[in-house]
Amino acid sequence: MEIDKNVDTLSEGQVDELIKKNIIMTSLEAVFNWARGNSLWPLSSGLACCAIEMMATGASRFDMARFGYEVFRPSPRQADLIIIAGTLTWKMAPAIQRVYEQMPEPKWIIAMGSCACTGGPFADSYAVVPGVDKVIPVDVYVPGCPPRPEALLDGFLKLKAKIQNPAKVGLKHGK
Repeated sequence: MEIDKNVDTLSEGQVDELIKKNIIMTSLEAVFNWARGNSLWPLSSGLACCAIEMMATGASRFDMARFGYEVFRPSPRQADLIIIAGTLTWKMAPAIQRVYEQMPEPKWIIAMGSCACTGGPFADSYAVVPGVDKVIPVDVYVPGCPPRPEALLDGFLKLKAKIQNPAKVGLKHGK
């Protein structure tokens, strides 16, 4: 449809055409979820072997910065994602719970590695928590012993999809 630029008024059809081409209709919540999914600030919680793979994910070869997740935060008050990487013991569980409680809403959790997901080979030990989800809620599980950096990146992308489409998974502000 061609628009005559010399005419001060537009016909109704021309206005509809301009609106369809130039205006995006969405909700503010959808915009926030889009931004949240593209700018996660992870807090690293390296408890065992998986922490090495988590650090490798942040290095230049795997470049998690290309997804907007480059800033590992030193404080839970500055983070919206915590990556529990490795074996969680019952002695460490209260500290992880406290860190989780210090994080602002919305907040998300990735359990990285077999030990964080289910207790791994140490699940029968009296000292090991058989899965981080016994202590704090987990949004994405990344299995493996240890999982490769590509698996953690896939976990990030799954979390991004979960954040950006909360209706599909029944989320409201992260939890």
